[in-house]
Amino acid sequence: MNQSPKHIVVAAAVVLNEDNGILLLNGPKRGWEIPGGRVEEGESITSAVIRETKEETGIDIEIIRFCGIFQNVKEAVISNLFLARGIGGEFRTSSESFELGYFNMDEALSKVNWNSIREQIVHCVNQKDSFLVEFNH
Repeated sequence: MNQSPKHIVVAAAVVLNEDNGILLLNGPKRGWEIPGGRVEEGESITSAVIRETKEETGIDIEIIRFCGIFQNVKEAVISNLFLARGIGGEFRTSSESFELGYFNMDEALSKVNWNSIREQIVHCVNQKDSFLVEFNH
């Protein structure tokens, strides 16, 4: 009997403040990154990105638009990316975030060590149409 495919569905956001600074968190797994995480069973993708951002940073967001999908084919991870703006809340660290801050584009990209996260930020901020990026590593 064939097993059904199992994928990890993630929702993440490039969150901008009024000065177009990008919200980053410094966490234990990947260092500096954008907020996001797994979509839970019975949860919508948009609800997940709002929840994950609040849990990891303390910031409430409003989604501006859906940016696109990054798919890690080898790891079976599908990351749904949104552009959002911070609309309230206060910085609050968690077990997933040791440091938080808004950074201009150059500073944000220099802080992020993972190429795929840097690409996600650039795609969300610069592209007007949605995208699909597939990679195999």
